[in-house]
Amino acid sequence: MINDTIVAPVTSFATQAISVIRLSGPNSYEIINKVLDQSLNKSSFKVYLRKIMNKKQVVDEVLLSCFTSPKSFTGEDVIEINCHGGILITKEIIQLLIEHGARLALNGEYSQRAFLNGKINLIEAEAINNLIHATNSNAKKLAQKNLFKKSSSKISQLKDNLLDIVANIEVNIDYPEYDGVGDITTEDLKDKLFDINKELQETIFYSKIGKQLNEGINVLILGQPNVGKSSLLNALANEDRAIVSDIAGTTRDIIETKINLDDISLNIIDTAGIRKTKNKIETLGIEKAKNEIGKADLVLYVLDGTKKLSKKDLEILELVKVNDKKLILVVNKEDLAINKDLEQTIKDLKESYLKISAKNQKIKSLVDKIKEIFLNEELFKDNTTVLVDINQIAKLEQCHLFIKQALENVDNNMPPDIINIDLNNAWSLLQEILGNINEESLLDEMFRKYCLGK
Repeated sequence: MINDTIVAPVTSFATQAISVIRLSGPNSYEIINKVLDQSLNKSSFKVYLRKIMNKKQVVDEVLLSCFTSPKSFTGEDVIEINCHGGILITKEIIQLLIEHGARLALNGEYSQRAFLNGKINLIEAEAINNLIHATNSNAKKLAQKNLFKKSSSKISQLKDNLLDIVANIEVNIDYPEYDGVGDITTEDLKDKLFDINKELQETIFYSKIGKQLNEGINVLILGQPNVGKSSLLNALANEDRAIVSDIAGTTRDIIETKINLDDISLNIIDTAGIRKTKNKIETLGIEKAKNEIGKADLVLYVLDGTKKLSKKDLEILELVKVNDKKLILVVNKEDLAINKDLEQTIKDLKESYLKISAKNQKIKSLVDKIKEIFLNEELFKDNTTVLVDINQIAKLEQCHLFIKQALENVDNNMPPDIINIDLNNAWSLLQEILGNINEESLLDEMFRKYCLGK
């Protein structure tokens, strides 16, 4: 039971027209009435015009939006104060409320109270944060989708389907003599678990793409010296982020930058040109470039269109393939004559490629290709479940492993109590994703659905 009342600004401290201060907790009305020229009656969905008073001095004339428990964001009594946006005025009002019994809210405490009071689940709480920090339109769409329960309702349904199986098995194990409880056949069990397994696979697949769109796609630019890597970085960023020179080895370390391409964000890493060198600093840069491959979502391997594919190029391309990374071969300098041997070698490798001119900003084909790879219309459909939090995705993957193990145990004719261990573990993980940690849920389901003991 939360028994204190908190206060904090819900708009930034800045010189602005209006600031909003939120007071939330059981004593909200009692505290606010201590600083008003005229008391409020406890009522929900009403707006009042009042003066904030510091003893007999008027601090500000404000609008008060009033809510009563449980009909508010936090599920508590809430009063939102719309005051003039001066920093000093906002701070003075907050200080007055603290002096009269409120406590300054911790970071994220309003959302935490909303969660504890059952107003939102953990997926929706994460969505609030993602919506605030969205850097592109697709990240915003995914956050809105989760905020409006599109994904959490699917996870809840998956959890309930799994709970139905677990409860049925538990009943038959614990109450074998009880009439009216149907045994779940092996074929029925396999069919149900197969459906759950398939939905988990799809959810994990789309969630990983969604996470990339939400946080930005990690794009690694690789290639030998002087092929135009830095020019490509500058063209993508539409400004000079890297030094461009015809001197080999100009870039000797990692250059990182974040850019937006319309509705997607890219976290671009431009690397030192990969070649043999005696320069210790440049050698370190090359090693760092190779290490970055493992972190990349996409590798842009840049080639000089006027030259043949070298042995070193083939070695690095093989390294990219070994790491199982998405790859785009980028043939730069299309404004010059493209080397025919280069094109033939790429065709022999059965690799697709794009021609660009980074120097002349002709990179539209590359931008379109990146969008084609990462933008999937299925992500934004109502029936597609997409989680973007790394911990939630990790729990989904653990859940998927438990379901796979349960299916293997069914195939191996393992006893139901062994199968149910994995199913219980999977169900608990889905509970954790939603934030519903309640050990009594299984018993409630057993007695409610199967009417044990009447």
